[in-house]
Order: sequence, then structure tokens, then C-alpha cells
Amino acid sequence: MQTFQEVLDFLYSQLPMFQRTGPAAYKDNLDNTIRLDCMFGHPHRSFKTVHVAGTNGKGSVSHMLASVFQEAGYKTGLYTSPHLKDFRERIKVNGEMIPEEVVVQFTKLYLEKNEKEALEPSFFELTVSMAFDYFRTMQVDVAVIEVGLGGRLDSTNIITPEVSVVTNISFDHMSLLGNTLPKIAAEKAGIIKKGIPVVVGESSPETNFVFEQVAEKVKTSLVYADREYQSDYSMLTTGGKQSLNIRKNGNLFYPDLQLDLLGIYQRYNVPTVLKTIDILNERGWNLSESVVRSGLLHTIRNTGLMGRWQIIGNNPLTICDTGHNPAGIKIVVEQINQTAYKNLHLIIGMVNDKDQDEVLSLLPSNAIYYFTKASIPRAADPEVLAGKAARFGLMGNCYATVQEAFSAALVHADKNDLVFVGGSTFIVAEVL
Repeated sequence: MQTFQEVLDFLYSQLPMFQRTGPAAYKDNLDNTIRLDCMFGHPHRSFKTVHVAGTNGKGSVSHMLASVFQEAGYKTGLYTSPHLKDFRERIKVNGEMIPEEVVVQFTKLYLEKNEKEALEPSFFELTVSMAFDYFRTMQVDVAVIEVGLGGRLDSTNIITPEVSVVTNISFDHMSLLGNTLPKIAAEKAGIIKKGIPVVVGESSPETNFVFEQVAEKVKTSLVYADREYQSDYSMLTTGGKQSLNIRKNGNLFYPDLQLDLLGIYQRYNVPTVLKTIDILNERGWNLSESVVRSGLLHTIRNTGLMGRWQIIGNNPLTICDTGHNPAGIKIVVEQINQTAYKNLHLIIGMVNDKDQDEVLSLLPSNAIYYFTKASIPRAADPEVLAGKAARFGLMGNCYATVQEAFSAALVHADKNDLVFVGGSTFIVAEVL
């Protein structure tokens, strides 16, 4: 195994991968993660971390925090998942992806070491180990670590962070995390550690007690970001940025806080970021208001974040977004409804283990639909998806590939129309 492509083939085909196969790749313990960590000499102990979990928004929050750290001059690691175009998006230092040769070297070293250990890690378990090893090698000051799925049993959950963050709780991955919000919250709350402060982004009467019980049990502090910070509204500036007026305890605190991320759902994520920064500053980090403003204004430039209400074309306006569960889709539809267009063209595909009916019930009936499937085993058959969609008055044609659906939409769309790509991270990935 000498080339980067050979390594990718090994990672994708020889290791269980949740993104491709779903729950079959999910491990219900941290045994492999702990043994891999031991195999490589506990690399996660060499740098500070921030741990970010949640149903929606954890990717945006992770990237915004990393951008702020970078603007403050800290050498910053960032681990996120899944990737959209390049495997190396998952592991970055100061916005730069891990080099191909490092991926190759790590995988070869793992295979050598594993001849004796005979571990059978999942794709995610090995990728986390790769990230931690690379961050140690690069001597990062801090790494922002996004949970892959859940929290309690996630491979990232061997770290002891500066602060634990849970963005919000809504329904997703119920077959693995539980079919009630308190059960899902309990899995996310699994990242809470003894004495490590906790920030929960969005409070909820249904789940607050879960976090409060866990925090009390491990004797740590817990705060809800939305009880302190609120965004009055969001608007687009003439410079193409999103502007928020942020209040703290009812008083205007960050007037005209500008973001290069355009999704209106960022108004829920920014309070989480700001409260996390407060906690970090209390723990000795130096993240000033000017650094915060610059970091949020330059998140895309600093971190390379893609797929969040991303404009990928004009005339017709073409936008993609990775929102894929009911809570995420609901707010994406809200933003579609706030966008001017003549006709709406919606390219959609989903995966089999999502609540398809719930998502379809939220989608606009005034759109022309292009049902398709990503090239992964989990992808739902577009004909089946179209049949379900018809029950909600959603009409359109089916396409065997994402590229065929995307091409058809661009052919049929007028320059004043809106073309939207979504329903699944993997649909967005293939368009990008």
C-alpha cells in the first residue's frame, strides 16, 4: 500500500463505515478506540481540546470555534465528519487538510502495529486515531473535536476537553440513540466529564433535566447559551455577509456581528459559540471581541467549511445545504421561503435509515422535484422516495444519478428560478 488512492480504497472498502453502510458499522463500546489510543501512545493527551456534540449545528459550531482560535493566533486542529469532497477535510490544522503522504504513512504504521494486536476497527475509529496522532505531530495548541454520532460511545469521547458543548437535541439516528428526546439527550450528555464545564446551546423542557442530572452527578457546571445570548434577527449585508444583532441578558452586546456563513440557522449556533468562548476565556484563553468578530466573519476562509446554505451558482440561483433531519430541513425550508424566485427546483435524495415521511411532510409542494440517489449503499431508491413524496403532493421525475438530476434541473430552470440541492449530505457531496 504505497499511494493515497490505495489507502483510501483500504479505508473505504476494508473497514466498516457508517456513512456508507449505516448502523452495521456502529460500535457499542470504546474498546477499539482505547486500544488504538494505547497503540499510538495516547496522542490526545498532548493538546487541549473542545468537544462538540449535538443533533444539528455541531459542524458549524466546530468550524466557527476553530476560526476564532486561529484568529487569536493559536495553532488549531479541527476534526469533523463526514467529508464532502476529500477525505482529508476531516482532519485540518489551521484550515489546511492533512497531507496525503501523512495519511499514507499513518495507515502503513497502523497495519504494521496491528499485525500483533489484530484489532478490527471501524473507519471512524481509525480516522479519529489518525487525527489525534497528526495533531500531536503538528503540536497544535488546541483541537476542536466534533462528535461523529451520539456522544457517550463515540470514538472521540476519550478526550478530557476544556469545555463540553452540546448544540441541541432533536430526532435523528433513533435506531441507535433512542426514540425519545430524553434518550437521545442522554447519549449526547455522555461527553460530559467530571469538573469540565458544559455549554448546552438550546434549552428544552423535554431534555434539560437529563443534562442537569448528569452535570450534578459528575459535579460540574452547566449553562444554556440561549438563556444568555439571543439573536434579534439576521439580514444579508450589501457585501454578501449575514449580519446578526446579538443580545446578552437582554442588552445589545454584539451589534452587527457579521458571518460569512449564510444559513439563517446560524442565529441559533452563534449564541452557542459565544457562550463557549466566555467559558474558555474564564479558563485562561485569550479570545477578545475583535478576535471573535474576525473569526466569525472569516469562518469559510479559515476552515474551508462547505455545504451550509452554500451558493454554488447564479442565474439560476443554485444553493446546497446538508440539512437532512426534520429539525434541519424545517429551517432550510424557512430560508427557501424567504428567498425570491420565480420557480423552485428541488433536487433531493435521502438515506434509508432516516425518517423520510417526516422530512417529506416538511418540503414545499410548489416545487418541481428531481428525485435521485447518492452512490452509497444506504441511499434510498428514488422511485420509492418519489412514491412516498407523492402522498404529500410533491411531484417530479426520478434520476439514476445525482449528476443527471442536477443537469436536468439546470436545463429546466429559468435564470430567475431557484435550484436547491439537499436532503442528504451525500447528495450535496456529489454536486460539489
